[in-house]
Amino acid sequence: MMKTVNSSPLPLLIRGGHIIDPGQDIDWIGDILILEGRIKQVKKGQIPVLPGQVVVDASGLIVSPGFVDLHCHLRDPGFEGNETIATGTKAAARGGFTTVCCMANTNPPLDNRATIDYVRQKARKEGCVNVLPIGCVTRGRAGREICDMAELADAGVVAFSDDGDSVSNSLLMRQALDRGRGLGLPIIDHCEDKALASNGVINEGSISRMLGLKGIPAAAEEIIVARDIALARLTGARVHLAHVSTRESVELIRHAKEENLAVTAEATPHHLTLTEERVVHGEWSRNSDAAATKEKQLRYDTSAKVNPPLRTQQDVEHLIGGLKDGLIDAIATDHAPHSLADKECNMDMAAFGISGFETALGCLMRLVHGGKISLPTLLSRLTCAPAKIIGKSSELGTLKEGVPASIAIFDPNREWRVAAHDFVSRGKNTPFDGCSFKGKVVATMVNGRLVYLDNSLTTARNAYLRNLSHGE
Repeated sequence: MMKTVNSSPLPLLIRGGHIIDPGQDIDWIGDILILEGRIKQVKKGQIPVLPGQVVVDASGLIVSPGFVDLHCHLRDPGFEGNETIATGTKAAARGGFTTVCCMANTNPPLDNRATIDYVRQKARKEGCVNVLPIGCVTRGRAGREICDMAELADAGVVAFSDDGDSVSNSLLMRQALDRGRGLGLPIIDHCEDKALASNGVINEGSISRMLGLKGIPAAAEEIIVARDIALARLTGARVHLAHVSTRESVELIRHAKEENLAVTAEATPHHLTLTEERVVHGEWSRNSDAAATKEKQLRYDTSAKVNPPLRTQQDVEHLIGGLKDGLIDAIATDHAPHSLADKECNMDMAAFGISGFETALGCLMRLVHGGKISLPTLLSRLTCAPAKIIGKSSELGTLKEGVPASIAIFDPNREWRVAAHDFVSRGKNTPFDGCSFKGKVVATMVNGRLVYLDNSLTTARNAYLRNLSHGE
């Protein structure tokens, strides 16, 4: 995080950007004035420059509320070799995320006040974006006994999840939903029937058969999605379905929303833009000669191993349709950083997960440039919609006057190539390494402080640093 003067952010004017705030139906060219870390004014047209004010020229750039990620893994405590709160939040800032919700599958897991306090204190000390912890549903994530959810809520969690595992016991899930309803917080479920998915590594289908790998059937997800929707109907409680990946899951969610059940869902950037064929190294065609492509067919890429697995093109199209129609409420990265050793092994042994903060916007802009969704729709799913799910829409994912200034600025047309070795995240595991994207974050502001500024904004960077040196 950049230094500040007198513990207060510098006054700043974002000038001439294309401001899009879906939560307020703002879509115009204008200015944003930031004073004492808060949004003072948002105006269509120009705001006069104040003496000593830093001006960020946002001409040709999109200015939006900072992105809110409902689902990420910061790995601290216990797995700091893969990520720390410091490196993870720096990566988030590079991706335009100003608030991230960290999952509870740490070691020890986030199942008591002490571990929640640890994460929150460390985030305040070392983090450069807002970190909101998600508490466990069951003690130790063991699926046998519900945590003291009231204690966790009092400690500051924004939701409950045993992510990495579903709450397989339906009675426990019902009890958790009842308690979550009383606390006004959602239960986020990793929808996977572990018995049915047992030992699977990629999507069950033609490619798993071609590679001779154990597949994870779509039904393993859909069974739990259907159960959770039934329990939401039974309890009236809020259930949030994590990383939805199949077309049938989308249809189940459609029916739930038609009933006005308290069911929300998220999809990840990789499930929205990649199919199971990405698991195969090199080109592959179903019409190619088997003998000529045998060697290619036997090669696979562990960077594309993720849970739930990448699915079919039909699944991807249904997810995009669900995103457009509002059935998929939010986009969440499921940022899951791993060491090289965790991935540089055979597919059966490789860890599940993709490091997602730094590539999220770039790959999602493919949907916008391809005409599949509008830019305001995309930004809605990254800002006001996830903020609403965790009950923070009055302060996060918005450019309302008076709220802390948490803002993402990006160039929708800037072309760049992914280089995983340049990630600030410790996790270099990405199937997008080497991909060319069009759309890049150039600045991120959290609570009025510039926490990321791309070198392309040299004028703003130099002015900012000059003001700092004069103020010391």
